[in-house]
Amino acid sequence: MSQDSATATEAARKLTGRRRREVVAVLLFSGGPIFESSIPLSVFGIDRQDAGVPRYRLLVCGGEDGPLRTTGGLELSAPYGLEAISRAGTVVVPAWRSITSPPPAEALDALRRAHEEGARIVGLCTGAFVLAAAGLLDGRPATTHWMYAPTLAKRYPSVHVDPRELFVDDGDVLTSAGTAAGIDLCLHIVRTDHGTEAAGALARRLVVPPRRSGGQERYLDRSLPEEIGSDPLAEVVAWALEHLHEQFDVETLAARAYMSRRTFDRRFRSLTGSAPLQWLITQRVLQAQRLLETSDYSVDEVAGRCGFRSPVALRGHFRRQLGSSPAAYRAAYRARRPQGGGLEGATTMIEASVPVQDTASSRRAAAAASPGPSPAVATGASGGAAEHLRTGAEAYVPGRPTLPGQRSAP
Repeated sequence: MSQDSATATEAARKLTGRRRREVVAVLLFSGGPIFESSIPLSVFGIDRQDAGVPRYRLLVCGGEDGPLRTTGGLELSAPYGLEAISRAGTVVVPAWRSITSPPPAEALDALRRAHEEGARIVGLCTGAFVLAAAGLLDGRPATTHWMYAPTLAKRYPSVHVDPRELFVDDGDVLTSAGTAAGIDLCLHIVRTDHGTEAAGALARRLVVPPRRSGGQERYLDRSLPEEIGSDPLAEVVAWALEHLHEQFDVETLAARAYMSRRTFDRRFRSLTGSAPLQWLITQRVLQAQRLLETSDYSVDEVAGRCGFRSPVALRGHFRRQLGSSPAAYRAAYRARRPQGGGLEGATTMIEASVPVQDTASSRRAAAAASPGPSPAVATGASGGAAEHLRTGAEAYVPGRPTLPGQRSAP
């Protein structure tokens, strides 16, 4: 039995009372963004049995008195209230309206009761803040949108926040990163419940890849939580960002903060949600991205200007975070900016990123078509659409292994 199947069987075995595994309750609140709210409604609320997707029963529940306002001033009226959650084997909380506002106490009580009775609890994007407020993430690994991961880690220090993952499956409690990662997690749930074929059939209907490789790291930017402005570490962080071209390590930062390495690591993680060494490497890679996009420096020169001790170090960290070499990233970035216009650029991206069967003839054709290394699709500030094109194309190439952007329960 697979690890996912074992988890699903255990969750189903623990269900009590009137709860049924195939019943999914989606808990909506006023002020929630409509995109994240619509993801579980589309995945679990539409009958696609003709495509080989087992049917779920959807209960849309209002977490507070309606009507519920959402993006663009739309008003929604949920057909069920909190009492309907008592029948659900899975409860999904889409993005919460404000990471600074406490969720309604009645909704938190309903989530705790559902979890105690064996229901699987799911938080999409900032829905993780609702699960954390209910105490369901205490001592557990979790993720959320990378922008809000530091705030989640600081506000709920008992939660093991990992801003790198697209989603985290901890058995009976699951969380996802922002926006489109909610689709990844919902597909994972279908895969866990009904297998790869069902999840693949649903993905084809939704026109998305069954599994996306990698995590959130490629989307990170230099943003830090607003709270850092009043923290004593703010000056150290600002200095680090201004001196990325110099070779320094975490011990240097700890010394500038007049702290021991252990104390500095703990304070830095509580403030940013990330270990200082990983944060520093990420900032250096991001700086390398910018130089590759905006300058003609060689890769060796870029490595030196970003504080890496050698070009080998740059290439290793760059590939681990972005899935391509620096040279391939630069080639793909420039291929995305043709003189002719957008459609040609999209075609170039697809042609550059779709893998082909590794045969002698394909290698000869590739060599004839391009004098340089095969470019990989770039990511970063404008890389979201490119990533979808790349992963969508890869998803349907027979025989190509892919890795999910998730961490499952050990």
